[in-house]
Amino acid sequence: MNSDVHRTEPQLSREQQQPHLQQRPERGTPPRQANSPAQPPAASEPAASRPSDLVRIEAAALLDLADRLDTTSAQPFARAVDLLVRTASAGHRVHLTGIGKSGIIARKIAATLRSTGTPAHFLHPTEALHGDLGMLTPGDVVVALSSSGETEELLALLPLLQRVGSPLVAVCGCPTSNLAAAAHLTLDVSISSEACPHNLAPTASTTVMLALGDALALSVSQRRGFEPHHFADLHPGGRLGKRLTRVRNLMHTGDAVPTVTPDTLLPDIIYEMSRKKLGITTVLDPDNGQILGLISDGDLRRLLGRDGARALSRTAAEILNPHPITIPPETYASAALALMEERKITTLLVVDQQAEPASDTPPNLQGVVHLHDLWALQLP
Repeated sequence: MNSDVHRTEPQLSREQQQPHLQQRPERGTPPRQANSPAQPPAASEPAASRPSDLVRIEAAALLDLADRLDTTSAQPFARAVDLLVRTASAGHRVHLTGIGKSGIIARKIAATLRSTGTPAHFLHPTEALHGDLGMLTPGDVVVALSSSGETEELLALLPLLQRVGSPLVAVCGCPTSNLAAAAHLTLDVSISSEACPHNLAPTASTTVMLALGDALALSVSQRRGFEPHHFADLHPGGRLGKRLTRVRNLMHTGDAVPTVTPDTLLPDIIYEMSRKKLGITTVLDPDNGQILGLISDGDLRRLLGRDGARALSRTAAEILNPHPITIPPETYASAALALMEERKITTLLVVDQQAEPASDTPPNLQGVVHLHDLWALQLP
């Protein structure tokens, strides 16, 4: 007799028996897609660099540039300075060109050259191909900036520069580039890396370009004998212009200068000083107009305190200071202010530069400058 075989059926869970009870995702949780491939892990962002680290990268690039200027770049740099000095001395100009960030640096270098006495302009490489090449004349020099040395807009200019006859100085970071190969001189601005964490944005490379351009401009200006008074002539405005203002542009002249003769009595001296409102009066020789001395309001106070009413009968010759402090008209306003503060006075006489301190001949009066004239400039 066949015995029955009892099989145990697997028990189903409540959720399997009743599918509608299966666990549902919590609200706000995106549904899980069936058979979806595993998502690759997100690329990790580079660790943020400290601002000081970014600055140190650029500082290191500048130190590398300085080392090259003492060694491998010394001769090319000296030749570039010679070329720009000859160009400017012959009445020709220097044209800086570049595109993008290099173009911005080129504009600044051109401005530095101009402000230090070397005629310079910025030549936009694209505009040059559409007519601006007309600003170039034979004998002008072109300085082209490109980190790679392969900038298409600059390479397109090369045959045109050869046709005009303009020497080319390449400022680039790749001495084997097409730009360097076509240049008469190449100045190396190579760097090990940009400060940009991705090594993409021009940062250290443009800093090095700018530093080299400043060194070039200042070396040329030194060779050409550029002095502070030349700088003052080119910077009449702004804070620099105020610092470099000359006393001749500020002094009171003509009838605005208080003036008496040696025999003028004290009441008339006081009247002249009150009328001109400079706190002093000059005492001039009536025959030749030369300075005999100066009387200040301090001199009058001391005289009245000592002599009282008797002082009213005194003449200018009796009370003048025969050795007033004087300055030439080319003195800078800042120097005049420093002298007033040092000597604790409010007025300086401006005299001709031909007067020698040891000479017996009194100098000729050019004008008077007052402390308030200098304060009005708001000098630092």
